[in-house]
Amino acid sequence: MVDETYIVADDHPIFRDGLVRLLSQVKPQAIVLEATTLDEAWRLAQTEAPLGIFLDLMYSDHAEEAPIAAWRLEFPSALLVVVSMCEDPRVIERVMAQGANAFIGKSLSPAKVANALLAALGGERLISCAPRGTFPSIEPRTLPDSLLSLTPRQREVLQLITEGRSNKEIAQALNISPFTVSIHVSALLRALGVGSRAAASALGARYGMGCQARGERS
Repeated sequence: MVDETYIVADDHPIFRDGLVRLLSQVKPQAIVLEATTLDEAWRLAQTEAPLGIFLDLMYSDHAEEAPIAAWRLEFPSALLVVVSMCEDPRVIERVMAQGANAFIGKSLSPAKVANALLAALGGERLISCAPRGTFPSIEPRTLPDSLLSLTPRQREVLQLITEGRSNKEIAQALNISPFTVSIHVSALLRALGVGSRAAASALGARYGMGCQARGERS
């Protein structure tokens, strides 16, 4: 049995790969397992008894926040770190109260994420994220032309994508058919100049979309 197994769960491949690389550098002898969904992460954790679990808070196939309290109850001795794009203070407070050891915001620079990761692995209980409403990579936070050119419906769709909603959930929220949602999503990706929902979600979150809705959903 391997003493040090870590699980990294995130449906955004860029963030997931970055965390895996950082963990592999810091813990070269450890096994680092990857999951793209919350259910996959849960199954891995049940099988591997991880020393540490790194979770995103929202997933495209899951309508609600990751149930941090349930993870803490099931894995009481594991290091539990939430790494999330949503940095609303209410969300962070709830996550920490439910038993997370640390919260790391995705809007931080790679160097600051690495420092926070090292501190968490060292046993420090911490919250490391950008001040509310600021993103270090974009100061001042001016909306790009691609966002300004969106139609009201496209803005609604982007908001819901950024919240992690599936096409079916978007259809229900907007009272339109899933086929119509697919048309809107395709047009939205073209308008933003991105090639995937994940990229559109990251862009929306970067400019403040999605987080407030996530924080209020419980």
